[in-house]
Amino acid sequence: MSTPLSFKANCFSYIGSFIGIAALAYISVSTHYPLIAAPFGAAAVLLFAAPDSPLAQPRNCIVGNFLGGLVSLIMVHLFGSEPWVMALAVATAIKVMQLTKTLHPPGGAVALVGVMSRAEWSFLFTPVLAGSIVLVFCTFVFNNLMPGRTYPKHWL
Repeated sequence: MSTPLSFKANCFSYIGSFIGIAALAYISVSTHYPLIAAPFGAAAVLLFAAPDSPLAQPRNCIVGNFLGGLVSLIMVHLFGSEPWVMALAVATAIKVMQLTKTLHPPGGAVALVGVMSRAEWSFLFTPVLAGSIVLVFCTFVFNNLMPGRTYPKHWL
């Protein structure tokens, strides 16, 4: 469990998450994947409100989201976008993240959105990879502006 954030830390989290999600909103609209905003919103909660969590570390965020996106693309390519494929994609993404020790709950939502959107291969890089990097970068900048706070706890 993360320690409670001070008022100043809460303000930095607020501003950082606003800037990060604003950038991602523009990326998602420009790439025609507006639903990706939902998993990124959940990722922002982890990264900005619980930055010490193992699930909020850069490796988990970037690789977990990337794997969720990759799984969704493979599932769409092989099976289409039927409801059972949505379930298969989320379950498979969870298992792959567990096996690679990159568990990031929004990565499961990325897998779901990929199937729901019938994503193309470009989805993997923009918005998924680019969006994950933007969020991690914003978290890094805003957390390290505060004295006594550092993000990440570990990169790998």
